[in-house]
Amino acid sequence: MPRLCANLTMLFNEVPFMERFAAAAQAGFRGVEYLFPYDYNKQQLLEALQKNNLVQVLHNLPAGNWAAGERGIGCHPQRTAEFREGVDRAIEYAVALGCTQVNCLAGIRPNHVDPMDARETFIRNLQYAAPKLQEAGIRLLIEPINTRDIPGFFLNYSAQALDIIKAVGSDNLFLQYDIYHMQIMEGDLARTIESSLRLIPHLQLADNPGRHEPGSGEINFPWLLAHIDRIGYGGWIGCEYKPAGDTVAGLGWAKAWLK
Repeated sequence: MPRLCANLTMLFNEVPFMERFAAAAQAGFRGVEYLFPYDYNKQQLLEALQKNNLVQVLHNLPAGNWAAGERGIGCHPQRTAEFREGVDRAIEYAVALGCTQVNCLAGIRPNHVDPMDARETFIRNLQYAAPKLQEAGIRLLIEPINTRDIPGFFLNYSAQALDIIKAVGSDNLFLQYDIYHMQIMEGDLARTIESSLRLIPHLQLADNPGRHEPGSGEINFPWLLAHIDRIGYGGWIGCEYKPAGDTVAGLGWAKAWLK
């Protein structure tokens, strides 16, 4: 059965970040993910994980100046040196935290960069990162993101991501499939997940519209989660949504999956 992990960037946002580990464990989660660990001391994060018997499931590579609106630098031709430094930093944190997969955000394509140049840059960066992460025992993932929430984001469709994975040619590059983003961009969720299952080690969810918890929108999550279980998906599913109210009060949908 797939396992749910709490996205601490979005869930339990009524409490300070370092207290969210305990809140997640108390709510029944056994794993956590969040955007970035780099603003925190590695030992402090590790102690929070260990104290609460949690697995660090996923975090992202450094993604540029997030506060200034950057959403990754993977497709930025002028920033490959910065990207490579970020790979080393991600490995350092992931190894310390026992995290076995990291996500590479492609980023927003700069206006002056041709789409093909952005694609080639992204491919070369992934070709650099994939073997380095593999040596450390860490999977590398890429994630298509919808253009409504992040206008101009370079990677938008599952087929586009699969094409880039093929072009990179590494057996250590995978698809992070976010149900919310892909419902907006392409739909056909069940069929796409099933057909790409061998390349999907991590799923994320939120309902649409609103990016709130399952049951708040148009996606039939009881059916879809049962389908994901039925086809043999055994990885984690990150709950990356904005709670409509209190996080714990909104977890009724997840009771069967948090046993």
